[in-house]
Amino acid sequence: MNHWSLSTLTHFRLTRAVAILLCAQVMGCGGDQILTSEQQPDPVVVDVPIAYIKRPAPLDEGSALVAQDLRIPNDFLPGAQLFIKPRASVNAIEKNITDRAFFTEEEIVAASEISPLAGYDVKDLAVSYNGTHLLFAMRAPDIEDADDDEQPSWNIWEYDLTADTLRRIITSDLEAGFGQDTSPTYLPDGRIVFSSTRQQANQAILLDEGKPQYQGLDENREQIASVLHVMDADGSDIQQISFNQSHDLNPMVLHSGKILFSRWDNVANNNSINIYQMNADGSSLEIVYGRHSHNSELSDEVLQFTQLREQPNGQLLAALRPFVSNSWGGEYVNIDITNYIDNTMPITSQNGLNGPAQVSALFDNILIDGSISTGGLFAAVYPLWDDSQRLLFSWSQCRVYDPEQVLDENESESDVRTILPCDDELLANPQIETAPLLFGLWIFDPLENTQLVINVPEEGQFYTDIVAMQARAFPTDAQQAEEFDQDLANNDLGRVHIKSVYDFSGIDVTAQGIAVMADPTQTPIGDRPARFLRVVKAVSIPSEEVRDFDNSAFGRSRNQLMREIIGYVPIEPDGSVYFDAPANVPLAFSILDVNGRRIGERHQNWLQLAAGEVRTCNGCHSQNSEAPHGRADAEADSINLGAANTGSPFLNTNPALFADLGDTMAQTSGKINGINTPSQDINFADIWTDPDMQTPATSFAYRYADLQSSLPITAACALDWTSLCRIQINFPEHIQPIFLVDRQVFDEDGLVLLEDRSCLSCHTPEGADGLAQIPAAQLDLRATPSTDNADFLSSYRELMFGDNEQTLIEGALLDRLVIVTDQNGNTVFELDEEGELILDAEGNAIPVNQTVAVGNSMSVNGARSSNRFFIPFNTGGAHDGWLTSSELKLLSEWLDVGGQYYNNPFAAPLN
Repeated sequence: MNHWSLSTLTHFRLTRAVAILLCAQVMGCGGDQILTSEQQPDPVVVDVPIAYIKRPAPLDEGSALVAQDLRIPNDFLPGAQLFIKPRASVNAIEKNITDRAFFTEEEIVAASEISPLAGYDVKDLAVSYNGTHLLFAMRAPDIEDADDDEQPSWNIWEYDLTADTLRRIITSDLEAGFGQDTSPTYLPDGRIVFSSTRQQANQAILLDEGKPQYQGLDENREQIASVLHVMDADGSDIQQISFNQSHDLNPMVLHSGKILFSRWDNVANNNSINIYQMNADGSSLEIVYGRHSHNSELSDEVLQFTQLREQPNGQLLAALRPFVSNSWGGEYVNIDITNYIDNTMPITSQNGLNGPAQVSALFDNILIDGSISTGGLFAAVYPLWDDSQRLLFSWSQCRVYDPEQVLDENESESDVRTILPCDDELLANPQIETAPLLFGLWIFDPLENTQLVINVPEEGQFYTDIVAMQARAFPTDAQQAEEFDQDLANNDLGRVHIKSVYDFSGIDVTAQGIAVMADPTQTPIGDRPARFLRVVKAVSIPSEEVRDFDNSAFGRSRNQLMREIIGYVPIEPDGSVYFDAPANVPLAFSILDVNGRRIGERHQNWLQLAAGEVRTCNGCHSQNSEAPHGRADAEADSINLGAANTGSPFLNTNPALFADLGDTMAQTSGKINGINTPSQDINFADIWTDPDMQTPATSFAYRYADLQSSLPITAACALDWTSLCRIQINFPEHIQPIFLVDRQVFDEDGLVLLEDRSCLSCHTPEGADGLAQIPAAQLDLRATPSTDNADFLSSYRELMFGDNEQTLIEGALLDRLVIVTDQNGNTVFELDEEGELILDAEGNAIPVNQTVAVGNSMSVNGARSSNRFFIPFNTGGAHDGWLTSSELKLLSEWLDVGGQYYNNPFAAPLN
């Protein structure tokens, strides 16, 4: 038989007749016909220049495809080049436009397969609205023998089609090297939004907080977090606008002017890339789509949303990819983000729709589960803006090796294996093998159901991005929040209005309704579950090069990493909250009970306020709820209708607090008493009870000033809160000292010791006489290194981890052993390997003994999950009054944010 090499066979099939190529009568193709551009000229497309990225197939040393990881946006894979064609035709001559950035014309001409140019990398193409300019990210070739921190960084470049010129946006080498800059796109005002590891504002705030400047790691602590920045067209005035603690990528601008982007939500148990939007100043951040839409029949793996592009019809084009894939291709879907917030969850106003919101953009037989995809795989898709609904795309058809081919013994398998297009018969063969990917460039017409080849596939070459240099309408210019306050902006503050914390996605979770909850005569203050709001801030984790500390610094769990507390504000009787908070930092909110302990779930995604932004939200949600939440136009209306009229107080409340129509109680208090700012202390005053109707509740405060141990806040912030104040709790510095406070109680003359309530009078394995004793409640609260883990103090280990119960035997503390019994209460005896009883020296069977477990007293899940510790301090408990309310508040807030050993990476000992 005749044998073709892999490349010769493929070239023959493609050039003889593309229509015969692979698709006319077989699976793996979307159109009824495949046409060459010679067969049927396309008058619309041929005069539109196209730009695309071509690279050698990225192979590792074992000739396997290098895996792509969406969580490593700055990966460098040399060999990519950017080309442009004057029209979308197979015969149009392609032109390399990026070699010139790094090589002279003489070097380019002299390059050959034997002596190639050094490899650089290119990605992330974006076209200007007038179609004349092209933005992209490019990384220069490696510098030989240079250390990793001396290698080039990813930079933003621009190509001017009319002038045929290329420039790096940031001209200064020093400034360009401050971060890894990727994913650029044009803003309507001519500026550029891009993703970067610069973390410009974050680093400036670190200095203000008294910390060294550094770029924080993502929440997996693997890569520097890449977040959104904007800059002028000349690379000046770089400003950070997103403050996620993991990556924000793929920004693009919607027709509304909003910046749409892919956000890696990676707080605690979250681990998904969802679609968000915000204004160009970072205001109005909200989720748009996808939190509950990551599972698909396309793959057993959880799929993420990336490579976002708006289409002329307003739908969103997005790639579906697992976090890690070595296929270099995937599926693309059209998503109706106007009417849906998840695949089968419409926005509230479109409640009758059932979905799905996302459907295949091209072919409906794509699989990305690692099996053979009959429809092939897509590496890039771009919509044409000419009302034709056509799409440019990079596609590798489904191909397999001929299972019936028999090789002669002298033939090399790699040279002569025959490749066939997939069909049902071939795919049913259990011995079938997938052939290497073969990407070409195509244009798909869904109306005619045809596809036209633009660049014939070449073995060993991949096309990883494509765009049309085509004009489209300028978007609206969404510069800042709808409600903006210049005074707030001048003070680097934003403002938050939560209408009611009792509103869970449009459902009133109070027993009798918030009208009853808000009425002091119907709901006593002590019966209100939500009393205060805690404002929590993320702590960015530095790389080992900046601060190399041991993992034990996170304590029992790394789930919450490290956290700081901004402060506390009151929740009003109707559940409303109105307060100012620091701008340009990652924030989360917790709802607290009267003791300052979190009720409900932690807020597991990061919020932010732009300077001057006034942000209103309806209420809360639970992690498992799929009801629309977090997107203003998707949610149900607020359950809190506010004041019924203007000039009157709320029903049965203090007449001094008269409301305006529709205002919440928090707004009313803010207008009369002033807007709340976070306080380091928890303060309560009953401002709502009408003294003519009933006696107001007693005021109280949990103040750091009342502590007898070290404060977790600076002396200045203890006196006067500012937007830079942080409550920072480290166990050795702030929690352990509570257990060391002298709590002896004397008689009135101060001479006779009545009782010693000091923690270490009982919770120690050594008595006052120097002899061993069983610590009270099996709890050792000493400040000595733990014998189980010397990285922790004994108290932390004992409080946060389970242990064995100990007993005193002949003056020594030993683990208590008990005899094991079976389910019928019979003693279990030791057996040998053959199942025979093992006897002692006296011929008696030996019972099996086991230790007795003692559970941990505290939990990283929070104070209300730590009842074993707190119950004795309750009213009437064994330790009632032994710790002050301020000490209990400090313990509670520390547990609520995660019970970390350290919450400051620079306080943690070096590794």
